[in-house]
Amino acid sequence: MAGKAVISLTTGLEDTERVTVAFLVAVAAAEEGRPTLMFLTKEAARLALEGVAVAVACHGCPPLADLVDRYAKAGGSYLVCPICFDSRKLDKSLLIDGAELGGTVPMWKWIGDEGATTFSY
Repeated sequence: MAGKAVISLTTGLEDTERVTVAFLVAVAAAEEGRPTLMFLTKEAARLALEGVAVAVACHGCPPLADLVDRYAKAGGSYLVCPICFDSRKLDKSLLIDGAELGGTVPMWKWIGDEGATTFSY
C-alpha cells in the first residue's frame, strides 16, 4: 500500500487558488491509492459544508466542486478542526460526505506509527 498523505489547509475561499492547489495535491494522492486526509482549519473549515466549495480559481483551473467530487470518489477523507468549526457557528448537519470533526489527536491517531507525507497550505 502506498504511504499516507495529509494535506493541511487553513485557507478558505478568500484564496481560491491556494485551495485549488491543496485539492489538486489531495486528489492526486487519493487517486494514486494513498490513504489521504485533508485537515481543515481556520477558514478552510467552511469547505467541509455542502455547497461551499464551488469556486473556480482561475481561467483554466478545474472547478473546486469537481475536485471535491473526485476526492470523495477516490476515498479521501476530511478532519475538520472542531474549535475552528464551532467558533464560526457552522452547522454540523451540513458536513459533506467523508468529513468529521476532529483535532490534532485524531489526526495523529490516523497517521499512526508509519508516518505520512504532509503538505500545508
